[in-house]
Amino acid sequence: AMYFIQYKSLLGKNKICFLAVLNMPNLKGKVCLVTGASRGIGKGIALQLITNGATCYITGRDIAKLEDVKAEAKHRGAEGKCIPVQCDHSKDEEIKKLFEQISNEQNGTLDLLVNNAYSAVTFVFGYTKTNFWDQPIDSWDIVNNVGLRNHYLCTVYASRMMVKQRQGLIINVSSAGAVAPFLTPLYGIGKAAKDRMVADCATELKKYNVGFISLWPGPVKTELLLGDTRKTFESHETIIKYGETPEFSGMAVSHLLCDKNILKRTGQVYLSADIASEYGYTDIEGQI
Repeated sequence: AMYFIQYKSLLGKNKICFLAVLNMPNLKGKVCLVTGASRGIGKGIALQLITNGATCYITGRDIAKLEDVKAEAKHRGAEGKCIPVQCDHSKDEEIKKLFEQISNEQNGTLDLLVNNAYSAVTFVFGYTKTNFWDQPIDSWDIVNNVGLRNHYLCTVYASRMMVKQRQGLIINVSSAGAVAPFLTPLYGIGKAAKDRMVADCATELKKYNVGFISLWPGPVKTELLLGDTRKTFESHETIIKYGETPEFSGMAVSHLLCDKNILKRTGQVYLSADIASEYGYTDIEGQI
């Protein structure tokens, strides 16, 4: 069995791709939350979860962009349900209300949280050639408020729900910047902290049958590569040719969510390509 996905490539051309349904998990009945899902990796993860049958809450500051994601999922005939929620992850009260909404609407059930929201992409790319000591003093908060602090807060609220139901999975979308210099020191500090959050929180959650994993996508062909950020990468054309689509991470998340032995992985870091190799699937464009 096959289904069709139509998407716009980085070159602005519409492509129709074919994915084998037999290789994708059935997520019907699963309740998921993907933060920062109006574009990029978050959008790709959400689309895969919805396509595979999950009920997926998606957040972002621009409700119109979230509605576009919902419309795209509907257009491709996704079996799941997309629920857009406008949420500014720099505001604690809005995060609290988000989880209250999910709890009220889903009878306290939450199977998956994907911590992906990150508001400093443009800022970070703007300072790649500036020494850290010459950057604005408030850079720490700009880079790590939405992208680290909010992820911890979301993890707290999600854990309260998952511990009560004695099951669940939390995934931090991180990167190899946690262990190797990339972009700016503050970027790496934030990613390393996210991975440490996974390792430490996982030890407390494991006894309640709740898993916590860090996912490292490879170079991803996001919308930002079409803009000024492409100047940052000398290997931009290589990324276009060999990079991952945003939905490749979504495939990894979908398979991890259905893994009955997920607690054997908890507290660890996984590359999206390694997950694909292990579970035996390829990216939309046919590569791992």
